[in-house]
Amino acid sequence: MPDGGSVEHRAASATARNRHPNSSFTALSRMIHEAGLMRRRYGYYWTKLIGLTAMLIAAGVVFVLVGDSWWQLALAGILALVLVQMAFLGHDAAHRQIFKSGKWNDWVSLIIANLLVGISSGWWQGKHNKHHGNPNKEGVDPDIDLAVFSLTPERIENYRSRTMRWLAMHQGWFFFPMLLLEGLSLHTNSVRRVFGSRRIERRWAEISLLTLRLGGYLAVVFLLLPPGKAAAFLGLEVAVFGLYLGAAFAPNHIGMPLISRRIKLDFLNRQVLTSRNVSGGRLVATLMGGLNYQVEHHLFPSMARPYLRRAQVIVAAYCADQRVRYTSMTPWQSYRSVVSHLNTVGLRRNDPFLCPLVAQRRSGQCGAS
Repeated sequence: MPDGGSVEHRAASATARNRHPNSSFTALSRMIHEAGLMRRRYGYYWTKLIGLTAMLIAAGVVFVLVGDSWWQLALAGILALVLVQMAFLGHDAAHRQIFKSGKWNDWVSLIIANLLVGISSGWWQGKHNKHHGNPNKEGVDPDIDLAVFSLTPERIENYRSRTMRWLAMHQGWFFFPMLLLEGLSLHTNSVRRVFGSRRIERRWAEISLLTLRLGGYLAVVFLLLPPGKAAAFLGLEVAVFGLYLGAAFAPNHIGMPLISRRIKLDFLNRQVLTSRNVSGGRLVATLMGGLNYQVEHHLFPSMARPYLRRAQVIVAAYCADQRVRYTSMTPWQSYRSVVSHLNTVGLRRNDPFLCPLVAQRRSGQCGAS
């Protein structure tokens, strides 16, 4: 198998042969495949699946043994962390990173999301696929059409309520506190979607699993704990879950250039320019479920999580050679960038369609979609 250095060397030599923007990703993809980075990692994923499932079972046993005690709040926080890690596995399965079989990936994603985490896999996957197809593109990417936060000045101008406009104009300072409600929002939107009138695959499977997860979970908690402790346990678990999950996804694209509907970019530029990596090595990769390698994940969404670190070396070198801006920040820098961007839009109402995209388009580096 070629090592990283030899692949990077070929990246440089391939530049002259691949100056046309539509061929640039083809050359990169060929190098990634030649390096063996698109293979499955069954041992890694089975270890994760079995280990996290065992942790959920252990949490259930401890919950029963501890009983009526405020120590259950500590368990609620730990449970939320395990559920987020499980959600990362559901994300990987939805991208077909785990198994060769599409059906196996779909059913694993369905079971993890609906039965274990309590989120509709059909609703989330449909939204997430649209995001991957056109990240940060105005009017297309659902992840920038947020109900609470405004990523464009026009959203703020359209608010009729003075309270909503004031909140939007100071939204950067409320970002992390609002993430405490993200878990509740995900559960609520999932229930609305599976019981709604819009078409959804495996509707009855989703309804059955989601009802068992949410209804059974509430029943067990209120059965074993007094109402006050039960409410505190549920509230803390959902709040920590939302904060952790939101904090893992937020640095990926917020604060990166938004793409106007009028601008067309080739695949490589579209995915790289709108994505941000978060540095920090294996610890950050574990905490963020591999989402810290966001550029590589967007370029190769079906790549198994353990290979993203090796792919990063190749992709970064290739982008530098192709003169495509590649962004990587520390966790602190990335979160500061998120808050700064939201305040830039809200307080100063600056245009988030950053000039590098326009400059690249005018210089001919951006091709047709």
